[in-house]
Amino acid sequence: MDTAFVLYDELTALDLVGPYETLAAHASVRAHFVADRVGPVRADNGLTLHADTAFDELPRPDLIVVPGSSRWRDALANTALVSWLRSASPTATWTTSVCTGSLLLAEAGLLTGRPATTHWGVHDVLAAYGVEVRDERVVRDGRLITAAGVSAGIDMGLTLAASLWGEEVARVVQLMLEYDPQPPFDSGSPARATPETLAAAVALMG
Repeated sequence: MDTAFVLYDELTALDLVGPYETLAAHASVRAHFVADRVGPVRADNGLTLHADTAFDELPRPDLIVVPGSSRWRDALANTALVSWLRSASPTATWTTSVCTGSLLLAEAGLLTGRPATTHWGVHDVLAAYGVEVRDERVVRDGRLITAAGVSAGIDMGLTLAASLWGEEVARVVQLMLEYDPQPPFDSGSPARATPETLAAAVALMG
């Protein structure tokens, strides 16, 4: 299964790495880190990743994983990426996104009139594309799966793993990752964060 883990300048690394860790170890997965060019790609917080495949070298992947970016406005202007998504997704078995990666899918015209989720801070932006925005951790609509912000990419990966290989395999992957969230603070969503925490987060996101 040719799997395109999409890279582009200023992506959020955990958006990509979370799904990668849940999927890539399976024997059926042939992982490709794809971008508009082969070479280094710098994430939004400075981590450097490496693209090993150019978009034109993988026109028909079986699975697409699109991470988001804190600098999503710049990402939406990446015409090479959006054009590749528009052409590659229709023939893919699965197209997935994490966080603001769903905005890229929407920009490519893939989510119009469909349910999807994204980071809570850009619900209104996604809705402006004619998307039925859901306030859920993971939303599956046929062969499209979208995840909410950043860490939800792990949930998306496990959801997809269960669809691909069965629930027991996904449970084993979860255990191997020791994915047993017990955060020290109960502020992981706008509904539970204090007004002060929410205001500070909104300010940081600009």
